[in-house]
Amino acid sequence: MQQPYEPTGTGPTDPPHRPAEVAHVLVVEDDPTVAEVVCGYLGRSGYTVDRAEDGPTALARAAVNRPDLVVLDLMLPGMDGLEVCRRIRGREPVPVIMLTARGDEDDRILGLEVGADDYVTKPFSPRELMLRVRSVLRRTRPSAPGTQARPLHAAGLTVDPAARRAAKNGVELALTLREFDLLAFFLRHPGRAYSREDLMREVWGWDFGDLSTVTVHVRRLRGKVEDDPARPRLIQTVWGVGYRFDPAEREG
Repeated sequence: MQQPYEPTGTGPTDPPHRPAEVAHVLVVEDDPTVAEVVCGYLGRSGYTVDRAEDGPTALARAAVNRPDLVVLDLMLPGMDGLEVCRRIRGREPVPVIMLTARGDEDDRILGLEVGADDYVTKPFSPRELMLRVRSVLRRTRPSAPGTQARPLHAAGLTVDPAARRAAKNGVELALTLREFDLLAFFLRHPGRAYSREDLMREVWGWDFGDLSTVTVHVRRLRGKVEDDPARPRLIQTVWGVGYRFDPAEREG
């Protein structure tokens, strides 16, 4: 039986955040209390919000009106959140933040494996969720003109930060939001070893979090950019440190 949801870290003095561009967020949550809290905070923060109580309804609404972001509960009746995420991500690269009441690391990792960009564990602070929402949406916006927006090239890979597109040997890659950001970061900083803490801070923008998130995204990215993911040559493991992007290995 589900326990009553009690949001943490809320307060009447929390200032609303108005996004520069109004984004459309689809909330998929069968618990009416949680849905009300999440939709309420999103609405007060200036987003347009749509709500679905189950997987089939969510898929139908996403097909009619493509959301900029999906906030998706893992535990849904009938079709669970993992299957909803698979189907949404199978259509187009819509960012997904997964909500879960489960504390098992395997469930969180599985959510990332099927394409979720982030997750928040219940009970959560709505303020924290809003920070995650803004972070994900900010990274989906085209980059401002400048050095960071110039296309990046290495070892047959091309990343265009302004267009949010990546390709390997001319073939476009289907990357999640985090995978794209991770690949762009590696291409900007070849030959340098980074710890998982470094990557979480520099790529995710977080000073804390579950480091297994980084491990999962590196593994998924290897599966898309390496010729042989079982024997990676581009994204190498530096034992005792973390990871290093080494395009010279492939070119050599």
